[in-house]
Amino acid sequence: MKSVWAWILAKMPTRESMERNRYMRPIAHRFLRSELWRFTRRSVPRGVALGMFAAFIIPLGQIFLAAFLAPALRANVPVAALTTFITNPLTIGLWGILANKTGKFILQIDSMTFGEPLNTQMRSTLGEWVNWLFLQTGVTAFGFAFLAIVSATLGYVISSFGWRYWIAHKRRRSQVLLRRSV
Repeated sequence: MKSVWAWILAKMPTRESMERNRYMRPIAHRFLRSELWRFTRRSVPRGVALGMFAAFIIPLGQIFLAAFLAPALRANVPVAALTTFITNPLTIGLWGILANKTGKFILQIDSMTFGEPLNTQMRSTLGEWVNWLFLQTGVTAFGFAFLAIVSATLGYVISSFGWRYWIAHKRRRSQVLLRRSV
């Protein structure tokens, strides 16, 4: 676990490298404020929630969306950017299927279908297939929006409790070490 964390920290861009980047220079002052890079009990859950929301709400450019919104929400920029990797090229297909099924379940699409939908689809024309595809896209987009809101909420709550647990664990461990040394 330590080696994975060390690898992540080594690959994460530093504030200084972002400041030197010529493309970032015009807007770098917004993202490079020190409070956006500190790991605090408030900024980390906000970063997790923002990263989860950005990961599901748009298919491309999630990291840029998370970094762009982080200053306004006072969220931790590295955490927000790292959390967007929950949707990556390896998992986006599974998330798409889940979003489609979630959208169908919430909108009750299948309960509105009358007759024999399978036989109807087998005899469909190209125009009807294109219409069906656009309907599925809307349902999937709704499912992704729902997943974005739910995952952001859950991410905030879980990371907030995780942060508190970690701090309590550190305090207990330091108290035990103090007792042993006395």
